[in-house]
Amino acid sequence: MLKKAQLGKELSVTVVNKIGILSDISKIVSDHGINIVAVAGYAKDSEAEIMLITGDNLRAGDALRKAGYKQVKEREVVVVELEDKPGALKHITTILEGQGIDIRHIYGTTCPGGCPATIVLSTSDNEKALVAFRK
Repeated sequence: MLKKAQLGKELSVTVVNKIGILSDISKIVSDHGINIVAVAGYAKDSEAEIMLITGDNLRAGDALRKAGYKQVKEREVVVVELEDKPGALKHITTILEGQGIDIRHIYGTTCPGGCPATIVLSTSDNEKALVAFRK
């Protein structure tokens, strides 16, 4: 079920929660010719956090900062490719549970038709999670 696991980096952009913010962020990134590989976001009261994995986080982060986004951080995550079939997510979360690793946040994409699903995880111990996935 688990095809590949590796450490990766995500951009975290903390912003004022307002209509059109994700549109603006995605426009800035795409106008620089950078692909967004995965995205997640949430709003809490007047603030929102957008999490992105891009084809070039360094350039994307620089472009966002130049556009006025001051709270742009890069964080380590675990990027997992799974077979796109029932039970795949259960498989990796069971591994983490068995190793006593807490999931801080998770998001993912699927791709019906045979290509892998991509899951992005931030855990209490990303290195330990990576080792557990590779066993």
